[in-house]
Amino acid sequence: MDLTHSPEDEKFRTEIRTWLADNLVGEFGAMRGLGGPGREHEAYPERIAWNRHLAAAGWTCLGWPAEHGGRGLSLSQQVIFHEEYARANAPARVNHLGEELLGPTLIALGTPEQKARFLPPIVDVTELWCQGYSEPDAGSDLANVRTRARREGEEWVIDGQKIWTSLAHHADWCFAVVRTEPGSRRHAGLSYLLVPLRQPGVTIRPIRQLTGTSEFNEVYFDGARTRADLVVGEPGDGWRVAMATLGFERGVSTVGQQIGFARELAAVVADARSNGTFDDPLIADRIARAKLGLEVLRTHALRTLTGEPLAGAESVQKLLWARWHRELGELAMEVRGPSGLTVAPPYELDDAQTLYLFSRADTIYGGSDEIQRNILAERVLGLPKEPRP
Repeated sequence: MDLTHSPEDEKFRTEIRTWLADNLVGEFGAMRGLGGPGREHEAYPERIAWNRHLAAAGWTCLGWPAEHGGRGLSLSQQVIFHEEYARANAPARVNHLGEELLGPTLIALGTPEQKARFLPPIVDVTELWCQGYSEPDAGSDLANVRTRARREGEEWVIDGQKIWTSLAHHADWCFAVVRTEPGSRRHAGLSYLLVPLRQPGVTIRPIRQLTGTSEFNEVYFDGARTRADLVVGEPGDGWRVAMATLGFERGVSTVGQQIGFARELAAVVADARSNGTFDDPLIADRIARAKLGLEVLRTHALRTLTGEPLAGAESVQKLLWARWHRELGELAMEVRGPSGLTVAPPYELDDAQTLYLFSRADTIYGGSDEIQRNILAERVLGLPKEPRP
């Protein structure tokens, strides 16, 4: 695994670092650190303006081919961008579901007409997307999808419910996995549709979480419609397309994520030093383990991105960071002691409390720990499959 950067890469690092320093000023500078996990509600309109400012300067969709509006940057340069963006504590971006999931899926599997229609607004951050996978009875078990779509003339008519749909209340469109073949079961008979959300027949209800925020939503489809040609791949081929999308989910942005984790760990250490708990050998040991764990995360991520493909590497990465981050939240509360249980009315959480509460979900969303272990056991190690009802 070669972790060295070429002179061209270092020149690129200087370019993005300088641009961020010059542009994260004034109103944009006031947004530093806003909008991370569990805090997606923070300065949302202002962060849209910042994201469009990024787009105008050519800092969106960096890895996309130039013919699709991207910059065609190397993997190394994409990693550098995410590192420097995180180090600058720039506000969380609002279009990652379109840029990092749907866009690459359309580039790989979409029709020319779909690419021409949907890729430019993702690059420009003028249309926002959400992901319609999970349902009340089909969370990590995506093959159990029950939302249905039937063909009526030149449209698909959709009925059903999605849940835990991140940022649906801000999105213009949803890429949804639905069942289009009556009587089909499991992986067969699914289709991957692009569905406009701003129409009659779509109801979006935010879900209030432990953090008091509501970036997750329930989405109800009651006779909602989308054009017949807005199916990615062939009808009935939705499982393959959905898996392709998930393959793009854990990409270069995870390196930037880990810099954010390091910032959170530093805050925990600062708390421990200020209140004296750092002198507790048990706390000191857990902090040391957290630092070592973070290095493991980074090394595994870079090896996965730059080395030979490793079977199950994405599942291993999800297991590693989700458990590490959840344990960091628990450590933050151990360091705080009883004061960590105190919340200022009307329910104002500080950063450590938000970290603790939101990180409880890390081992569930994006594929639960149990599902990731099943993937590794069955598809990588070849162990017998779990009995299914």
